Amino acid sequence: MRLNEILGTKYPYIQGGMANIATGGFAAAASNAGALGLIGAGGMNTAMLRSEIHRCKELTDKPFGVNIMLMHPEAAQMAQIVIEERVPIVTTGAGSPGAYVSAWKDAGIKVFPVIPASILARRLAAMGVDGVIAEGMESGGHIGELTTMALVPQVVDALQEYGIPVIAAGGIADGRQLLAAFSLGACGVQLGTCLLASEECPVHDNYKQAVLKAKETDTVVTGRLGGTPVRMIKNRMSRAYLEKEKAGADKIELELFTLGSLKRAVFEGDVETGSVMAGQVAGMIHEIRPLEHIFASLYNGYEAALRSLVSEAHL
Repeated sequence: MRLNEILGTKYPYIQGGMANIATGGFAAAASNAGALGLIGAGGMNTAMLRSEIHRCKELTDKPFGVNIMLMHPEAAQMAQIVIEERVPIVTTGAGSPGAYVSAWKDAGIKVFPVIPASILARRLAAMGVDGVIAEGMESGGHIGELTTMALVPQVVDALQEYGIPVIAAGGIADGRQLLAAFSLGACGVQLGTCLLASEECPVHDNYKQAVLKAKETDTVVTGRLGGTPVRMIKNRMSRAYLEKEKAGADKIELELFTLGSLKRAVFEGDVETGSVMAGQVAGMIHEIRPLEHIFASLYNGYEAALRSLVSEAHL
């Protein structure tokens, strides 16, 4: 079964719950355009989250969800808010949602954790989650160590006995990559970087332009030495961070150095000392388009790639 059939959406896509970017308005726009829109709670407090959920409900009657970063100091309260607000779908990151799965399921919420490895996928499947989002290290923001190509089929194989779906994430911006995700056993995909250049995305125009200008080699991973890898577009801040890392700076010093850097990029358009998080597919993005056009183009590209593949197979 494809993801759109599971979620009740037009397309088999989830809009990534990008912190400080995925507002209620953006989630509603993504849902209205045919994907599952997500509100990213990572950059919010509990009052903001509740307000953004209300905003999303005002703007769409389509399914939407909330992404909760489990390392957030208010994660427990946010877990309760999604129950109180009758949010239909929750995705999670940065930890295990085991403490909340039972209550969410009792409330009728579908739960899709983001996972970087098959061992965690199996553990969560045993807890009763509805599916997993297998995110490869090609993606922007906080990443794991496995590529999407290596991760997704191993997660699919690991979850066969549980019969729950796998969504692929990381490195997906056109129809060929959507076809590849289906070929690897995924039922759909989560999209992030390719949506940064949408008309509806609320990031500063400087951020969008940085994505448009990026080439395939223009992202870098910081934080690997400290165990907190983050992929972003190379700039003055990323270079200084890597120099500090190599010089032996401790985790506290590095955290202070990057404090507020994502917000500076998103809201102020500071693309030199801000954290311009984006994935490796940034080099494939060349224009700002409406979400509806991005989603349709992705699916049309998938169908064209599939037809081409079938035609070549019959030669």
